[in-house]
Amino acid sequence: MLENMCKMLDKAKKEGYAVPHLNINNLEWAKYILEVCEQQHSPIILGVSEGAAKYMGGYNTVAMMVKGLIKDLSINIPVALHLDHGSTFEACRKAIDAGFTSVMIDASRFSLEENIEITKKVVKYAKKKRVSVEAEIGHIGGTEDEISADIGYAKLEDCIALVKNAKIDFLAPALGSVHGLYKGEPKIDFERMKQIKDELNIPLVLHGGTGLPDEIIKKSIECGICKININTELQIEWAAGVRKKVADDQNVYDPRKIISGGEDRMKDAIVTKINLLGSANKA
Repeated sequence: MLENMCKMLDKAKKEGYAVPHLNINNLEWAKYILEVCEQQHSPIILGVSEGAAKYMGGYNTVAMMVKGLIKDLSINIPVALHLDHGSTFEACRKAIDAGFTSVMIDASRFSLEENIEITKKVVKYAKKKRVSVEAEIGHIGGTEDEISADIGYAKLEDCIALVKNAKIDFLAPALGSVHGLYKGEPKIDFERMKQIKDELNIPLVLHGGTGLPDEIIKKSIECGICKININTELQIEWAAGVRKKVADDQNVYDPRKIISGGEDRMKDAIVTKINLLGSANKA
């Protein structure tokens, strides 16, 4: 059964761990993630970017696929289906109407006032469907260099304004993490993270979990992070497994065998992250 992220992140906040947000890119990825999390008794958030949704056929296809897997695999853990970085109200609306149980509206590229207005519109629509809403403030970049200046970091007063005016469920403040691989040492502003946690008292989200040292992950959780997004790391592990499969068997042509070449490495990486985040046996 799919659910929104409210209950699972409130529990994580109360008990001091983080729920993994793992992006899915096809049926196999969704299956692998669900199987591992069921075995580990970990709640899971299946993240779907707009690009991944389009690649898989559309929001309805993704929602039906995930619901089908949950039923056929007898998955009993809490599962949320979440639109990751929804860029517009329309994208969020389509995901909600298709059966997604949570959405992220990312209007961080706009002014604070515009961010609030766009986010409020999404929240109003989502609440009618009992769908949870995450929003972003500040700039979570694509490389470490992009956010080396303070301008990229979320300001406490802006976080307060967004949360109180838009009534979001979760906040993803830009505090030094980046999407993809890091170039140089990550510069996470833990002091500001803790200030935001203490002031707002809602679950916080950390994007760019790939490549962060374990100690940064653990300290982030201590400072209020309840959901950590990971995608690139799983892509790298899966790709390495597939490359090895093809290199070891030059005659393989069955796409099922090729794709499943990355299964073991990917599943091992998921187990490692679940243990790091502390979500095992929390379902």
